[in-house]
Amino acid sequence: MKSIYLLLLIIICLMATMAINAEQARGIEGIWEGKLQVSGSSLRIVFRIIKTPEGNLTATMDSPDQGITGIPVNKVILKDNNLSIEIKTIAGIYEGIINQDYSKIEGDWKQAGVSFPLSLQKMEKAVEISRPQEPKRPFPYIEEEIKYKNKEAGIVLAGTLTLPSEKGLFPAVLLISGSGPQDRNEMVFGHQPFLVLADYLTRQGIAVLRVDDRGVGESTGDFSQATSKDFASDVLAGIEYLKSREEVNSRQIGLIGHSEGGLIAPMVAVQSPDVEFIVLMAGPGLPGEDILYMQNELISKAAGMSEEKIDRNRYYNERLYSLIKEEENKGLLIEKATSIFDEYFAELTQEEKNQIGNRDEYVDIQLQNMLSPWFKFFLTYDPRPTLSKVSCPVLAINGSKDLQVPPKENLEAIEEALIAGGNKNYLIKELSDLNHIFQTAETGSPDEYARIEETISPVTLELIGDWILEQTKS
Repeated sequence: MKSIYLLLLIIICLMATMAINAEQARGIEGIWEGKLQVSGSSLRIVFRIIKTPEGNLTATMDSPDQGITGIPVNKVILKDNNLSIEIKTIAGIYEGIINQDYSKIEGDWKQAGVSFPLSLQKMEKAVEISRPQEPKRPFPYIEEEIKYKNKEAGIVLAGTLTLPSEKGLFPAVLLISGSGPQDRNEMVFGHQPFLVLADYLTRQGIAVLRVDDRGVGESTGDFSQATSKDFASDVLAGIEYLKSREEVNSRQIGLIGHSEGGLIAPMVAVQSPDVEFIVLMAGPGLPGEDILYMQNELISKAAGMSEEKIDRNRYYNERLYSLIKEEENKGLLIEKATSIFDEYFAELTQEEKNQIGNRDEYVDIQLQNMLSPWFKFFLTYDPRPTLSKVSCPVLAINGSKDLQVPPKENLEAIEEALIAGGNKNYLIKELSDLNHIFQTAETGSPDEYARIEETISPVTLELIGDWILEQTKS
């Protein structure tokens, strides 16, 4: 599954400023760029600092690898050579020391109780991200902004429907995003995979519906209290919407699910006779707990972590996961989990403790994530019984360098479940040199996602498009 990364929320707010002398202002004004190492990934951070006519400092912050720009900075404080930047909307603070010629700042980024080293260099201009596959308007097809209700959940879902421009009845697919709050384009590290996929498929004569997750973008609802089962009900509502469109062939509606979306698509296919085919892109074939262990080990190895530390983390994760599965009393669960974290912290080196930062804030965030309805559902859900009930055609694909949903174990489990259920119309493919989001990659580490210009490999796009057209040909 996709890891949860920092810097996701942008809210316009007032900027507090502090007057400084003219020499300092000339030195600090400009574009400052650095790389933040987070969970094995490298995120570029850009501060754009300017002096106001009143002689004060103000700034904005960009996270270009996440496609986020213009985050308002609340405070820019420069005293002697010490710089402090505060961004309240994301609970982030940068503190650093500027060198004498105002070319470099050495400091730390602090957020949510965690501290990371962050060096900034002064730049003539910020590096721009190249995403050559992203389509540019005008499109040779119809693009329509739509909304529809999930009556069962009492929410409104918003998305984009793309339709071939010619007259006729078209096969249609609904795209289902991976874990975490996702917009309709499944924005991740400055990439928009669902935008690229929808563009490609619509050009092939296939209608595509992509939707903001509940509680994201223009969709209503509470994402934080939802599980994969709830998201499945949102997909069912999307199918009903597609059936209502006169341009869509109601007997040729399919689902494409990426990552957690590949967990959800079989759920929906079993519930709805209107699903004619499903495509699983890096979809899980094993229980969530098994995937988390494999994912943590593979990503940790790619980041250079020692076997001893990997084994230590596995030991504590096993204890925490068992506790989450077995302890029904929330108060006792928190008490026991906190005790496990205490043991974990006692074994850390001082350097590791410094990287974590505020212990209490770190534990609170970990507990909040682990005690969410989504996490417990994912941890305990075994997709194989559901997969064995899927009777429609299935395309299951994964990249050979996927470190988040390892291909061999999960594709094998998917195929075994389909065979056990008697499904003979399926295609299982491991695609060489592709990572979890189907980019051509060197190692598969999440650290590469933002640096790779390719959003989805052409091989993947062609395979999905050709397979869908084969299933829907009259």
